[in-house]
Amino acid sequence: MEDAMAADGKSVLQGRYELGRVLGHGNFGRVHAARDLRTGRSVAVKVVAKDKLERAGMAEQIKREIAVMKMVSHPNIVELHEVMATRSKIYLALELVRGGELFSRIARAGRVREDVARCYFRQLVAAVDFCHGRGVFHRDLKLENLLLDEVGNLKVADFGLSALAGHARSDGLLHTACGTPSYVAPEVLGGKGYDGAKADLWSCGVILYVLLVGSLPFHEDNLMVMYRKMQRGEFLCPPWVSADARKLIGELLDPDPSTRITVARLVETPWYRKPLPVLPPLNLKEPTPDARRATSDKEEPEGRGGGVGRSSAGGIRFVTREAASSVVSRLESLVTGRGANMRVTKSGSRGVRLEAVSRGRSGARLAVAAEIFSVAPSVLLVDVKKDGGDTMEYRSFCSEELRPALKDIVWASSQDTPGAA
Repeated sequence: MEDAMAADGKSVLQGRYELGRVLGHGNFGRVHAARDLRTGRSVAVKVVAKDKLERAGMAEQIKREIAVMKMVSHPNIVELHEVMATRSKIYLALELVRGGELFSRIARAGRVREDVARCYFRQLVAAVDFCHGRGVFHRDLKLENLLLDEVGNLKVADFGLSALAGHARSDGLLHTACGTPSYVAPEVLGGKGYDGAKADLWSCGVILYVLLVGSLPFHEDNLMVMYRKMQRGEFLCPPWVSADARKLIGELLDPDPSTRITVARLVETPWYRKPLPVLPPLNLKEPTPDARRATSDKEEPEGRGGGVGRSSAGGIRFVTREAASSVVSRLESLVTGRGANMRVTKSGSRGVRLEAVSRGRSGARLAVAAEIFSVAPSVLLVDVKKDGGDTMEYRSFCSEELRPALKDIVWASSQDTPGAA
């Protein structure tokens, strides 16, 4: 029996956790606020359906994430308390992080003061350095994966794209292209391999820039233009950023990984060593909806080698070495898979648009558009977005039809991330 009912009507998981309200839903299950009946502490319990994981080809990813989180117990990393499983579900009891995403704070209030940014950044570097010391590379560091607890301390979350030092090839480098385009180091998409630690430090540089400026250093509608700017290290710091901070950002966003600053040098820089402020605690009455980021199902990781990118109302992205014509052909084949329910309304070397024939539950037709960009020699980035219709129908289409159809053309290496296609 997977769970039982307590006297007050609440569900109790294997006699250990009393499940409360749902904090969020994902493609593979849901996340509950919960109470550990043995200690009384509040936790978040992620409930993952095994059959959905298997159908989406994500079983190995969650196994890897669990293994990594057991290795990285640190004050600035979301803690995995316990893992339980039944025949049909996996249960992860995780630290309940009540303050939500750091991204949400920046989105609401814009940039933060330099002393506040320094406080967050030092906690980020402490967590990242701890991971690197244990041979763990996060590979998807971004503001959305940085959470705040009730006293304002930073917590790194979401290790679904992480890799271990043992995953490197004989050249000592990782070769799976993954991450979020605006945060990923240019060498990750270069096709020649990359050092996971140096790639993480580039992402830290992007995060520091956003904290101080309130916007991304590299952000273009044309992804090829953005990638070229990243390769050249072309970005501007506004005048309110201090000289010491500007210098550190430049050393982190060095497009040459061989000369990019290391953690050992970083912690000795003048900006990093300045005194820290005392941050006031966050005013929280109860877990916020954003707290689910510590535990929510990654609907699909964005830009993952070995998988299709993050699914959302906005879109998904993935990297491939296939020709553009092959990508278009594969996407068009989804029309055949849905019988007479979809049609191709636009097709060409730069992309394809699919539209449902009948109207969905929202009264609008589901439409999916895919654009194809060349970001490096023999490397394409495919950007798929909902172009019309219901968001839930779009998410279902991505997880149940798009991912399986594209799985074998996504760029991945079996010598890199275990379980990658």
